[in-house]
Amino acid sequence: MKKKEEKMKMIETWMRKHKVSYFSATHHPFILNIRHASIHSSFKCWLGQDYLFVRNFVPFVASVLMKCAKESDNESDMEVILAGMASLHDEIAWFKKEAAKWDVQLTRITPHKTNQNYWRFLESLMQPDVDYTVAVTAFWTIEALEACERWGNEGFGQYCSSLQEIAERSLSKVSDDVKAKAEVTFLRVLEEEVEFWNMSEGPDKDGKNILNIDNSRTDTANSYVESLGYTTSDKTG
Repeated sequence: MKKKEEKMKMIETWMRKHKVSYFSATHHPFILNIRHASIHSSFKCWLGQDYLFVRNFVPFVASVLMKCAKESDNESDMEVILAGMASLHDEIAWFKKEAAKWDVQLTRITPHKTNQNYWRFLESLMQPDVDYTVAVTAFWTIEALEACERWGNEGFGQYCSSLQEIAERSLSKVSDDVKAKAEVTFLRVLEEEVEFWNMSEGPDKDGKNILNIDNSRTDTANSYVESLGYTTSDKTG
């Protein structure tokens, strides 16, 4: 029992081991600005690039679902992953709505090099020789960094916890070699997220060009939270 409990703490161990990288990915200045309802002047850049990212994230999640169907021994795993895919539909709808508000032509957005690098990384995880454990660990990490660590209500919090439990359970059953690959993937996601936020923040990293949301757009940051199943009163610190 003790050995099993120790294995179930694998992700927590990684968070502590790589706490500087994890903090950087979850507490980037651009994230904090959105959370506190102050939108950076590069918000339009983020809006367009994140829209493109989410659209390319869908095939990755689909590949995780396929690996789950073939390799997972727990039927509930598929239900959790399907819930994640459903939330992506709502997220894409939110991007389209906000793009109209901010006069962002999504069909004309050119993917940034940082975005393209992230896509290529995700594509590498979609290959048949990538273990389900590695793929689902990446999926949980991305979801954690993109949403779970920033905002959450009880319902979405349960989804995040369930996804982490899937990753933990999978990690407890694989070889040390697969665990090592999963940890490398975990770190790579942290790096990609920081690079993505750096790209979104743009050249004005000194914070001089912060746009306080005007009356016609006061719900921009909050509506993003709510589109993912959150309530703004449930933001975490």
